[in-house]
Amino acid sequence: MELMDRLAEAERRIGYRFRDRELLARSLRHASAADDRLDSNERLEFLGDAILGVVVCTELFDRFPDLLEGELTKIKSNVVSRRVCAEIAEERGLGELLDLGKGMNGRGDMPSSLHAAVLESVIGAIHLDGGFERAKAFVLELLDPRIEHAAELGHQHNFKSVLQQVFQRKGLGAPSYLVLDERGPDHAKCFEVCVAADERRFEGCWGPNKKQAEQQAALAALLHLDLAVADGDGDIRLVDACWNDDPVAANPSDDAEVDALSEESEASTPAEHGSTSED
Repeated sequence: MELMDRLAEAERRIGYRFRDRELLARSLRHASAADDRLDSNERLEFLGDAILGVVVCTELFDRFPDLLEGELTKIKSNVVSRRVCAEIAEERGLGELLDLGKGMNGRGDMPSSLHAAVLESVIGAIHLDGGFERAKAFVLELLDPRIEHAAELGHQHNFKSVLQQVFQRKGLGAPSYLVLDERGPDHAKCFEVCVAADERRFEGCWGPNKKQAEQQAALAALLHLDLAVADGDGDIRLVDACWNDDPVAANPSDDAEVDALSEESEASTPAEHGSTSED
């Protein structure tokens, strides 16, 4: 493909028309195809990586005002990674337009690192050609769905925190965690824990320690109340009802089933220990 045709196709795939096409050409030029590495896409990759980071961090800061630094970092690590950049570059077909030296051509599948690098260099080129706001719009167009998905998956690590927020918002009181049973030797003990709140008990769940059992119990309560769903890949998605003040719909038959499960667990152990910790 001739250079001008390749640049036109790149603009179509990127969704942006460059005023200075030399920037676009450089963003697609691998060091193996450049007479001087200063004419390759390496410097644009450096710039684009920085633009990508600041755009995503600012977006997370503004979009999730209630998340702590650690939670924001988890989302960022899932969104701004070489793997994600490589996937997006492949989806857009940018690797096919990369100008490679003769020694790089014919080597079979292109390494993912080259795909990631070309996306970052394109971001850097858009920033220089159209300004920060245009580069920001490009980045968010690519990453917005992934940000939402990463935020939803991030809740998997802290279902107790989610349950605490949901119950407070819906006036159900603070959830407590009851140890229903424990088994195994002291050095490898497993625990069964259930959530109790507002005179309701939910299904007990086992875990290799109390903390993990409580997390699974919190998830079981969210699933039972239809406040979370599991997709075909096993990923957990919180539904919109989590974040409004509407009361949880009562389902007597479901409650009876939950109570029966809790009673069975009670019968298997002589004592219960309550906890309202938020570990």
